Amino acid sequence: MRNSTFNVFKIKPKTKVLVYDLLLITIMAVLAACGLIYQYLLSHYAGRVLGMMEHAIFTMIGVMIVSMGIGSFLAKTVSCAFTGFAWLEAIIAFFGGTGILVIGAMFAFSFIFPEMIGSNFSMPPDLVPMGGFVQTVQQLAGITPYIIGFIIGLFIGMEIPFIARVREHIYGEHLAHNVGTIYGSDYIGAGIGAAIFIMFMLNQPPEEAAVYTAAVNLLAGLVFLFMFRKRIRWSALLLTSHALLAVMLVVLYNHAAHWNQSFEDALYKDKVIYSLNTEFQHITLTKRMISPEYKPVYALYLNGRTQFNSSDERIYHDMLVHPVLLASARQKNILIIGGGDGLALREVLKWRPDKVTLLELDREMIRLFSEPVLVDGKQVNKPLLALNKNSFSNSSVHVIYGDAFNSVDALIGENQRYDAIIVDLPDPSNPNLNKLYTTSYYTKLYHLLAGDGAIVIQSTSPYHAKAAFLTVGVSLKASGFKHVSRFHQNVPSFGEWGWTIATVHGLSPEARIADMSGAMPEDTWASKPLILGSFHFGKGFFLSEVNIKPNRLGTQTMYQLHQQAWMQEQGMMEKKTTE
Repeated sequence: MRNSTFNVFKIKPKTKVLVYDLLLITIMAVLAACGLIYQYLLSHYAGRVLGMMEHAIFTMIGVMIVSMGIGSFLAKTVSCAFTGFAWLEAIIAFFGGTGILVIGAMFAFSFIFPEMIGSNFSMPPDLVPMGGFVQTVQQLAGITPYIIGFIIGLFIGMEIPFIARVREHIYGEHLAHNVGTIYGSDYIGAGIGAAIFIMFMLNQPPEEAAVYTAAVNLLAGLVFLFMFRKRIRWSALLLTSHALLAVMLVVLYNHAAHWNQSFEDALYKDKVIYSLNTEFQHITLTKRMISPEYKPVYALYLNGRTQFNSSDERIYHDMLVHPVLLASARQKNILIIGGGDGLALREVLKWRPDKVTLLELDREMIRLFSEPVLVDGKQVNKPLLALNKNSFSNSSVHVIYGDAFNSVDALIGENQRYDAIIVDLPDPSNPNLNKLYTTSYYTKLYHLLAGDGAIVIQSTSPYHAKAAFLTVGVSLKASGFKHVSRFHQNVPSFGEWGWTIATVHGLSPEARIADMSGAMPEDTWASKPLILGSFHFGKGFFLSEVNIKPNRLGTQTMYQLHQQAWMQEQGMMEKKTTE
């Protein structure tokens, strides 16, 4: 058996067998890296189009792991491992290279499909169909990422069984450590793939990263094809298919970004004028022209979720900033956590502080809102710098880059004390963000706040996520803050929105604001009576607070409540009353 196998490959010396085996193990490691990159790409892109990044990532990983297991079982149905593996890599390269575009196209179509029907049948805007077949199309778009992920995972799962069979054919005998060797190369390759994605591909457009990965996939398959062409059926057809796939990848490389931009325009319903993958998030800037008489409306999205809309951002930022500064005894030394768009900073600077420290994670976010960003020779962020009035250029502003949870430790170590702390962080839509809404974090901020100062925290919607909203105040109380109050205001882009404000000693925030004799800055949307009125809620609103527990580090309470509320709003869960 050993000699006959060698004769088929015309391999006699043992060194040649080892060379072939080394090439196989290397191919396996390369393909494992490609597989992990596909998984990351699909997960992150699904999060962008679905608007729930972490949920999409975790779901995609689960779907692909299951499909890989199914693929491993199905591999035994293919009689020739050599032919099967060669075709397998061509198929993976096809779906891997086109998957991102297919998802984007499906979502774009699902968004414009109701308008196409309404236009075709001359329906008024308020009667555009949203149920029946239209709803089915939109639901299909919602699961398209997972369908693509399942297909790719299914074929990736066949790779290890095929390689194991090929290695035994080469040696002409059963290999005692075959599985361990292959899995070792697979794990190492996957680790390298993760590193490549994080260091090089995370900031690239996903459609381009997919093309690069598919090209490597195709090249590995081509190397295998040439190595074992005498054992592969239809090798000429396979070679032709590889050539066609290579042409396809070249076309995608040259046009995919433009096509995906068109899909993204449809997804956001406004023109996307800037899009960037940073190390931490996906930033999208859109522009809407209403009419020549009105200024364009700009909107910023982070991971597919609205961050602000230029038409009403003043409402949000006025309510975030001015109540807490009214409640503070002084406005000289201010700490802003988050707020990389500089809009809260713009409002703070109206109080003429001596120093403002802004803590932000993403350098690219600060760059977008602090210095000219050119695309094709045109400055795309000029309206943003005008919107925040170039707030980052003010000499009193000091920016610290770092994780919000850990970076405040250094400030505590320096015995810093701030007259006011403004926490403008994203909603706790993932487990990592949950820690920024815990008693552990609020205790840190307690030690940074001056005794006669005040702290404010954006606290999601009291209407759409009531339990999560109430949890912020409960957690602040458990962290030692004496007076904790909530207030709310309607921001058209978000709906009813809420904030939590607290003080360490003395009067409550409302009493401080009511007693504040100094005048507010003139250039504000909010007024003192409006602010005081915003502290009032409907009858019985706080009755359910007795059932709310503080969000402690490790419990994930805030994250779970926020996710539950989001899924209820999307119709993915039965809505429960919170009263």
